[in-house]
Amino acid sequence: MTNHHILSMLDKWEYPWYAAWDLGFHAIAISTVDVDFAKEQLDLLLQNSFLHPSGQIPAYEWNFSDVNPPVHAWATIFLYKMERALHDKGDLEFLKRSFGKLLLNFSWWVNRKDRFGQNVYEGGFLGLDNIGVFDRSAPLPGGGHLEQADGTAWVALFCQNMLEISMELAAHDPTYMDLAEKFIDHFLWIGRGMNRVGASGMWDEEDGFYYDVLCMPGGSKRRLKARSMVGLLPLCATTIVEPWQRERVPGAVERLRKQLERRPDLLQSIHPTGPGHLGVGGRGIAALVNPDRLRRILSRMLDENEFLSPFGIRALSRYHAEHPTSSPCRGRNIG
Repeated sequence: MTNHHILSMLDKWEYPWYAAWDLGFHAIAISTVDVDFAKEQLDLLLQNSFLHPSGQIPAYEWNFSDVNPPVHAWATIFLYKMERALHDKGDLEFLKRSFGKLLLNFSWWVNRKDRFGQNVYEGGFLGLDNIGVFDRSAPLPGGGHLEQADGTAWVALFCQNMLEISMELAAHDPTYMDLAEKFIDHFLWIGRGMNRVGASGMWDEEDGFYYDVLCMPGGSKRRLKARSMVGLLPLCATTIVEPWQRERVPGAVERLRKQLERRPDLLQSIHPTGPGHLGVGGRGIAALVNPDRLRRILSRMLDENEFLSPFGIRALSRYHAEHPTSSPCRGRNIG
């Protein structure tokens, strides 16, 4: 890796190092002052001197191999739309250039972080401090691995962002149509993987909340019932679909219709879609969480005895002040 370049940092005193996902948010703020520099920042981590041949984006200077939330595609399409709104023209070359490299990064997530091809993802730290009973970046005590609610939600959002980019590009080049269809399929399968019910699923029907799932070497699984921000992040995997976007990719819309005719179960737990579920101005919603689950999660998030505090949303529910949680590992409890 060659880091010999100007990069946006958190600050020059307490956090004098770049972090891949922070850089994505910085670029949006920087674009209000210098949109070209903002695009250059996003381009940097996708250059050959930064991007690993496998498609992995370096996390930060002190641990390239750690995993940050995949927000690069979100920052890319957000910045493209912002520039178009300000100047009546978006930078298609920037969008094409970024999309090709982001395809590599998406493939890295699919091939490296979905261990058994079940459309549920690991990731480790993923930018959240103090939300689990052990360090999620380290090997788990007693072996096994975590299927992460936040990791899976981040990849679902990544998928939605890639779908938005491919739909924008397809309006100018029909060869991108197939890729739009690909990301529709990916999102449906991720939704099915994340929302399955039962002992091995992330959704807990009794609690009305998402949890990480601990998978032990012997094949047993159990939900880690720590009410933390990992159970709120599935709400973020939500994208508005405008009527003009559907009109641009009629082939993808038709493929979606046929796919759901064959597999109606793919829609059972995600937000409903289709003509009967459009909102103001004909807008639709692609979302991991259906309306019933949304209400149940929000009832906890907006409860002062749970997540809501005078200073914002807590990373860990206040419920655990009176109800500590633990996890059995190697014959002892930790937590």
